[in-house]
Amino acid sequence: MLKPQASETRELVNLDGVYRFKVDFDRAGHRQEWFKTALETDLEMGVPASYNDVFPDKAVRNHVGYVWYQREVRVPRGWAGERIHLRLDSATHEGMVWVNDVLVAEHTGGYMPFSADITEHVTPGQISRLTISVNNELTQATIPPGSITVSEDGRRQQSYLHDFYNYAGLHRSLWLYSTPSVTVDDITVVTGFEGTTGTVDYTIATANGTGIEAIRVTLRNADGAEVAATEGAEGTLVIDGVVLWKPGAAYLYSLTAEIHDGGRLVDSYTLPVGVRTVEVSGKEFLINGEPFYFTGFGMHEDHVAIGKGHSNAQMVNDFQLLDWVGANSFRTSHYPYAEEVMEFADRHGIVVIDETAAVGLHLGFGAVFGGIAKKTYVEGGVDANTAANHRQAITELVARDKNHPSVVIWSIANEPNGSEEGAREYFQPLAELTRQLDPTRPVGYVNVMFDTPDKELLGDLFDVIMLNRYYGWYLNNGDLETAEQVLEKELREWEAKYGKPMIMTEYGPDTMPGFHSIYEQPWSEEYQAAFLAMYHRVFDRVDAMVGEQVWNFADFQTSNGIMRVDGNKKGVFTRDRRPKPAAYALRQRWTALAGVKNGSDKTITNP
Repeated sequence: MLKPQASETRELVNLDGVYRFKVDFDRAGHRQEWFKTALETDLEMGVPASYNDVFPDKAVRNHVGYVWYQREVRVPRGWAGERIHLRLDSATHEGMVWVNDVLVAEHTGGYMPFSADITEHVTPGQISRLTISVNNELTQATIPPGSITVSEDGRRQQSYLHDFYNYAGLHRSLWLYSTPSVTVDDITVVTGFEGTTGTVDYTIATANGTGIEAIRVTLRNADGAEVAATEGAEGTLVIDGVVLWKPGAAYLYSLTAEIHDGGRLVDSYTLPVGVRTVEVSGKEFLINGEPFYFTGFGMHEDHVAIGKGHSNAQMVNDFQLLDWVGANSFRTSHYPYAEEVMEFADRHGIVVIDETAAVGLHLGFGAVFGGIAKKTYVEGGVDANTAANHRQAITELVARDKNHPSVVIWSIANEPNGSEEGAREYFQPLAELTRQLDPTRPVGYVNVMFDTPDKELLGDLFDVIMLNRYYGWYLNNGDLETAEQVLEKELREWEAKYGKPMIMTEYGPDTMPGFHSIYEQPWSEEYQAAFLAMYHRVFDRVDAMVGEQVWNFADFQTSNGIMRVDGNKKGVFTRDRRPKPAAYALRQRWTALAGVKNGSDKTITNP
């Protein structure tokens, strides 16, 4: 799944901007074929962005169903004779796309790109009407799941079991791009090294060729000098004096795949490549054969006003704050992030745990979110329909992100029910699928705190144990002394049961900025700092712990609930990215750890 790019043989036009916008309150748009004419609306909407917080209208914010976007698009006149494509980087959670009166694409799954060849429906140099309907509805079969009820006054209401707001809309960029008729359709690279010699095993997939075309592959270093070249759709490029991609010290080569026909260049695509290896060995997580210790956060694509909309400026700010605080990693909780985020991590040596949108696969959480607890793995619950969409989510994630050196673990779910009968039957095929799609990276899932080592059924299926724990917050609230004992006891039980590397992927208390207490009272800034320090003392005593990712990087918006006041307040930064005192404590610890734990010395003095 190659991201569109401009090259010697391709051109690219960005379609971000202001679109006509209409909320389909009556669910009439498809029946009345709104795509056939100009939308009858006075509203406009910026793309990319969530629409929910943009309009001062409760009905728009809480709308459940379709919204419509429309604009006119002129195809460059120089594209005559080329194949012309339209790509949406995402439509949350379901998108349908028309060019003029023709449905050209539809996709379910709110965080993955999809595209259409629209050559037969447009004329270079002419204007076409682009219309997109976007549906934010979640059902029990979708990833993530949810359910819809209708109130007595006819309002459709969405409920779901994940603790972040169900922002919707066109969250990422739209593109118009051209390709030759014969194209480089996909590239897969697997890297390795021995001593100072690096290798890049590659596979090039082409489309619409006759079979007589020649494929030429060239690898250049960061200065643009050629370091290796070969021919053929599959092969190995050998790099003498290889410079490895390392956490905190990214180095990227450029692999260019070219299709030639009779000596004429037909198509060209260039892919950044970082040479590195990832493996699990005993209790250690190894990058380039060296022990790696994760420091960082679970994060969210969440900003004031634009919701989950991607902003390059805000992305850079977030990465700068990661650098400032000393973080070397993050998890894409709880869905795949924009491709620009992955590319930035590649360029700057930030390590990524890449997660699907499979959050909320635990129907016992219904009681937590104001409903009732239910069995999970039953017909009409997390069943074969859910599994089919889950397979799609995994397949699309690996296809999109397989070549990013920053990605070191596939996380196929967050906090599913891992202790109920049926869990193993559901997850074993998904773990196997992930390894078939990419045998080069460890595979994991994130374990919910209900599923302690004596209850859980899934740990042996995965390579890394990833845990979310809240002793001292949801349990033992305000009693950090007891929480410390319980936490260490459980971690040692995991270590004894599996002997695998363990990462704490969530831990932290809600914290109100500006609330202080000399008694380290829950919700105070002092309690957050003391809570994190307690966890860190425990981590430093458990050999199998290979990482700590605080929940959360920044405060974020959630659905309504008596346990949330204007969202989740577990961030060490506020939602507008102002540091709480805990951020300074993490900066002190992680700066010290950068020169200790990733040198494999496990003895740490907690700052």
